[in-house]
Amino acid sequence: MPDLTLIDFARLGANIDSQAAAYQSAAPFPHIVLDDVLTPAAFDKAMGEFPGIEDPFWKGYIHVNETKYSHTQPDVWGPTLHDVAKEFCSPEFVAFLEKLTGIENLMPDWSMDGGGLHQTLRGGHLNVHADFTTHHDHENWARRVNILLYLNEEWRDEWGGKLELWDKDMTSCQARVTPAGNRMLVFTTDVDTFHGHPDGLTCPPDVARRSMALYYFTEEENAVRRSTNYQARPEESVARKAAIAADRTALDLYDRAKRRLGISDERVQKALARVDRLRRKR
Repeated sequence: MPDLTLIDFARLGANIDSQAAAYQSAAPFPHIVLDDVLTPAAFDKAMGEFPGIEDPFWKGYIHVNETKYSHTQPDVWGPTLHDVAKEFCSPEFVAFLEKLTGIENLMPDWSMDGGGLHQTLRGGHLNVHADFTTHHDHENWARRVNILLYLNEEWRDEWGGKLELWDKDMTSCQARVTPAGNRMLVFTTDVDTFHGHPDGLTCPPDVARRSMALYYFTEEENAVRRSTNYQARPEESVARKAAIAADRTALDLYDRAKRRLGISDERVQKALARVDRLRRKR
């Protein structure tokens, strides 16, 4: 049986000059939406291998600012999902990203620090935020580019879940991206590249918003560490804004302790898992 072609690189990069121009000029920050990134056969196989929520490797992030699940161990993923992630770390794909974004010397991250497979269930959300800026295990690695590949068989507008891209002053949402299957969002990561899907999903109980996320870094002598910076939208209530700010502060303290003391996520994840099991039984 011949090897499965995952990405048609000739097609993907056929219009790289116009894509790069569109990327740089996009508002509110450099980004681009690419459809049909995987070949149809590869997408079907990858989507079919996406692990269900009962898989023991899922980690639940259940707090004020997000309700989602992350799976960061690609070596136990299905073979196509694993190979897709490997392809996104390949020199050919990284070279494509460098031409697209104009950022040289990008480094992929197979450790999936903050990346991996993500899924959000009915009612779940991810508040608007700018991502953490440096790798947790390599303090001189500055996070520069995010890619999100959506792995949904179907996604309807009425279910919500569009990724909102906000201006740096958090005054307006300037773009929305529907998580359609085989669609990739590529965007530059900076201290003010605010994005999220802050409203609870209204998809059916047996449907989840699914994606694969990978992040790319450059090695910097003086990389500036900032933890995930969650923000309230202008229309949020005073109480909601206070809750978002308090949770952001708590997460920043945890992030600092994790980096300085080498604290493992394992104990925290076990506690969160117990809370999540109780929450989902209600």
